[in-house]
Amino acid sequence: MSGGLYSMQAKDFDQTLDLTKVKPYGDTMNDGKVQLSFTLPVPEGPEAVEAAKLLLKKMGFENPLVAFSKELTPGFTFFNCYGSLVHTVDYSNIYVPKVESTTMDMHECDEYIKENIGRKLVVVGASTGTDAHTVGIDAIMNMKGYAGHYGLERYDMFDAYNLGSQVPNEELLAKAMELKADAILVSQTVTQKDVHIQNLTNLIELMEAEGLRDKMIVVCGGPRISHELAKELGFDAGFGANTYADDVASYIAQEYVKRNKQ
Repeated sequence: MSGGLYSMQAKDFDQTLDLTKVKPYGDTMNDGKVQLSFTLPVPEGPEAVEAAKLLLKKMGFENPLVAFSKELTPGFTFFNCYGSLVHTVDYSNIYVPKVESTTMDMHECDEYIKENIGRKLVVVGASTGTDAHTVGIDAIMNMKGYAGHYGLERYDMFDAYNLGSQVPNEELLAKAMELKADAILVSQTVTQKDVHIQNLTNLIELMEAEGLRDKMIVVCGGPRISHELAKELGFDAGFGANTYADDVASYIAQEYVKRNKQ
């Protein structure tokens, strides 16, 4: 009986999918169901709930529902809402620039460097500017790494120098010059008012002024960093969420070989 019920449900389930008109999925294909949370700077009450619904309608939601609302502090109300989104996206026409390299694990990367470069690559990294967060640069550089992915300090074929946080761009560049670095890594976690863009742009300007831009591989990473943004700012590559030391190490090794082919 249960097997027959399962077959009937699978058969009746709407599997219609048009990649040129993709919308959110709740429990039925193309139903557009979305859960959305936000805060409005208004007092809690019926007027606040109605304001939330009107905003949802303007966003393109049909039958908006405020499932939960609560005063956070006087004059501010939090909402948890549901609705069916009418908008779609053409998934078939999406192009996202990606880092062009093959990800290798630590041992594979070490072997690749031994065979194709024959010496250790020198990498200097830091969280620059006023950014006091080290979790990003530590995940890439520190020996213990993150989520089972060892940092560059553990690689046999990398000399990794982690300068920590709140490092001025001038200091990072000076250290890279002193060590004759092959690559510079910059982590940016603090992004309020786009301070990360200003800071990253400043580093590239300093390198260009010193005639060093083409002499080093320059990589940035962070929660709001994409490869596309990194390239726009003058970096060679950008690594965002769900990327690890393996990805960064593999890119640096392969990019170095690519640049130094005879």
